[in-house]
Order: sequence, then structure tokens, then C-alpha cells
Amino acid sequence: MADQTMTNPNQNAVRNVPPAFNGQRTLLALDLGTTTGWALHGADGLITSGTASFRNGRFDGGGMRYLRFTNWLGELERLSGPIAAIWFEEVRRHAGTDAAHVYGGLMATLTAWAELRGVPYEGVPVGTIKKHATGRGNANKDAMIAAARARGFSPVDDNEADAIAILLWAIETHGGAQ
Repeated sequence: MADQTMTNPNQNAVRNVPPAFNGQRTLLALDLGTTTGWALHGADGLITSGTASFRNGRFDGGGMRYLRFTNWLGELERLSGPIAAIWFEEVRRHAGTDAAHVYGGLMATLTAWAELRGVPYEGVPVGTIKKHATGRGNANKDAMIAAARARGFSPVDDNEADAIAILLWAIETHGGAQ
């Protein structure tokens, strides 16, 4: 067998993973928006994360972002194995109307996608995520990025940092049961 050539700096980011989250389960956390942050706990136990842009192009129809999001979810599941559960940031207030419309469309697309496949999903309030990650329910974007970095991750922006925080919250609280 070949020697391992790449190491994962995040392999110790989640200590003492609860038994319910061990084994062949893929868990997904999302920070929904035009730039969607995502974090995935793979069946192999490794956590990967990133961002995906669902910005409409100049000549795109209004529904194209949601079709791209649906295709992206399917591709993510195809590459990572069956998704066992999904958590997403549950936003109750938006700074602008456009952001609210985009969030609502992405959430509707996500929940329909999950319902069709029998995948359980749950929204997690923003304050709950921030308090778990930083100790403050009203932490700013820089604090969320710093909290993710303190756990061994390298988020490119606050969207990815939020998705990481959601995933860690889900794992460490058994999906909110604790």
C-alpha cells in the first residue's frame, strides 16, 4: 500500500464524535445565500468545506440559480455518498429584499430536494450557531472566521465559516438533542 502523501489538518477538529455520527454517514451543513457556504462530514469521518456561487448571469432566467443549486446538491451527493442529514442556517431577518428572496428560494429548493430523497433536514437559528462557535450569540463575521480557524479550518469567507460552525454544532450537540 502506498504511503499517505496528503494529511488532513482537520482530522482532529472534532474530538469524541458521538456514536450516532460515526460510521457510514454523510452529514451536510449549509449557509444558504448567493454564495453558499457548505461543510460536509464524510462517511470516512473527514470534514471538507467550501463555497459555491449561485449568482445569476446576465442572460439567466429567474429560476436558473435554483436549478444550478439542485444540480449541485445532486453532484455533492453523488460524489460523497448518500447524505444522511442536512442542517442549514435558519435566518429570520434579512438586510434586503433580494437577499430574502434568494434565501427563500434556496431553502424551498433544499427542502424539496431533501423531501424527495427522504433526507431529514433542520434549520438552526443564527444565534444558536454563533453562541456555540464563539460563546456570543451576536458574533460578527470576523469572529466566526476566527472561531473556525481556531478549530483547525481555513475558511475563505464568513459563508464557509458559518457552514463549518453549523456542522460542528450538529455533531457536538447530536443535532441539537443536547
